[in-house]
Amino acid sequence: MLKDKQKKNEVIEAPAGSGKVSRKEFEKELAKLQVELTRLQTWVKDKGERVIVVFEGRDTAGKGGVINRITARTSPRVYRHVALPAPSDREKTQVYIQRYIARFPAAGEIVLFDRSWYNRAGVERVMGFCSDEEYERFIAMTPVVEREMIVNNGIILRKYFLDVSQDEQRRRFEARIKDPVKHWKLSPMDTESVRRWWDYTVAYQRMIEATHTSWAPWHIVPADNKRRARLNLIRHLLDSIPYKKVDIDLPKIPKVQRRPKDATEGLNAGKPIPSHY
Repeated sequence: MLKDKQKKNEVIEAPAGSGKVSRKEFEKELAKLQVELTRLQTWVKDKGERVIVVFEGRDTAGKGGVINRITARTSPRVYRHVALPAPSDREKTQVYIQRYIARFPAAGEIVLFDRSWYNRAGVERVMGFCSDEEYERFIAMTPVVEREMIVNNGIILRKYFLDVSQDEQRRRFEARIKDPVKHWKLSPMDTESVRRWWDYTVAYQRMIEATHTSWAPWHIVPADNKRRARLNLIRHLLDSIPYKKVDIDLPKIPKVQRRPKDATEGLNAGKPIPSHY
C-alpha cells in the first residue's frame, strides 16, 4: 500500500486544495499512483478478490476522465470500464438492477461503473423516466442490495460522487461545444441538466442521504479542479483497500531461435498502408 497512508476518508472529504496543479506535478504524482494501481491489480488477481467502484456525479464532473487515468496503465482483463447506454426495450422489462448485476466482477476483476444503478435516483428521477413507486422502491432497497448481494458476498464496494460547481459545469459544457473532439459527449439530455441544476441537486442530496451506509458509504470528491480530483480519488481508492505487493517472477528474454533456411525477413503478403507522416 501507499506510504504515509491517510486516515479513512480524510483526503476525499477534506476541502479541496487551493491553487492549480501543474501538468508536470500532476503527471509525476499520477505515475506513482499508476504503479500502485498495477500492484493492486496483481493482488486482486492473485487473491481472487472482486472489486466494484461506482463513479457518480453531474454531467462534466470528470467520471470518465478519472477512470481513463486508472485504466491507462493497467490490464483490461482485470480493470473493466462499464458505461451502459440507455436500457433496451428488453432490459426495461427486467428487474431494474439486473443489467448491472450481469457486469459484476468475477474473481480477479475490478469493475469501474461510469454511472451505475444510481441512474434511477438521478437522471431517471429528474427526467421522469421512472415512476414515484419505482423510485421509492429503489431508495428503500438499494442499501439492502448493496449489503446482502455485494458486501456480504465478499465484494469490495467503493462509491464516489464527483461534485462540480454550477459555474464550472457551464464552463466545461462551453468548452465541449468549442472542441470538435468532444462533440460526441454532447446531447440534449446533458445540456438539459444545466437548466435543471436544482432538480438534480435535490435528487442527489436525497440519493446520498438515503444510501450512505456504514457498509457502503459515499465518498464526496470536490471536482472543480480536475487534476486534484483525479489524484485525490485514486489515492483514496488505493488507501481504502488493504492490498499488499505481490512478488512477480519476471521473465528473462531468451535468444532468438536459429533462422530456418526458407525464412525471410519481413512479410511476403499483404498491402502496406500509405505513409503520410
